[in-house]
Amino acid sequence: MASNPDVPWLDTAVAAYVAEHTTPKPDAVLRGLIADTATLGPRSIMQIDAQQGAVMSLLVALSGARFAVEIGTFTGYSSVCIARALPADGRLLCCDVSEEWTAVARRAWEAAGISDRIELRIAPALDTLQALPDTEHVDLAFIDADKPSYAAYYDELLRRLRPGALIMVDNVLWSGRVLDPKPDDTDTVALAAFNDMVAADDRVDVVMLPIADGLSLIRKKRSLS
Repeated sequence: MASNPDVPWLDTAVAAYVAEHTTPKPDAVLRGLIADTATLGPRSIMQIDAQQGAVMSLLVALSGARFAVEIGTFTGYSSVCIARALPADGRLLCCDVSEEWTAVARRAWEAAGISDRIELRIAPALDTLQALPDTEHVDLAFIDADKPSYAAYYDELLRRLRPGALIMVDNVLWSGRVLDPKPDDTDTVALAAFNDMVAADDRVDVVMLPIADGLSLIRKKRSLS
């Protein structure tokens, strides 16, 4: 079987079949965003793929979330998928450190008609999270930023997540490198440790999905107060 270059463990024909049977398809806004991001060269790999975006949109809609937090916005594909699935009075707080990349996202938000639902804070994400009220008020979160900080982002979000709410975490399979018994790079070490930590955390339920580069769905079981 031929492998899919983006997801090496998934046959190309199977990946095409999955895409054909997933709705909604990327519209003009998302297709334009894919094209704009591609101009960034190798960095464009940081953009989530269309099937993952569709899954995330569905989960946001099913959750009934009204206040969501995104850690790592890049050029905005995931934020469009999340914000579109929020109700009209919903709000998404986006955390990033790049004015350049999020300028692309801002254009996409305007084109999608969702800029009024999104607040972007350009600052270290931990600073932004720690400035939020220390109460259980976040309905949903997505983590897709610097890998060594995943555990810290998780801790700050979990204490602010309402019981029953969801954290989605990207890149948890890291192209399969998390299986390496002796990883020699910081990101792989951090992701493997993060995955082990979450699996052992009795405050949450977690399901790791082999979608794209791996997506963990983490549900907070109870109040921490």
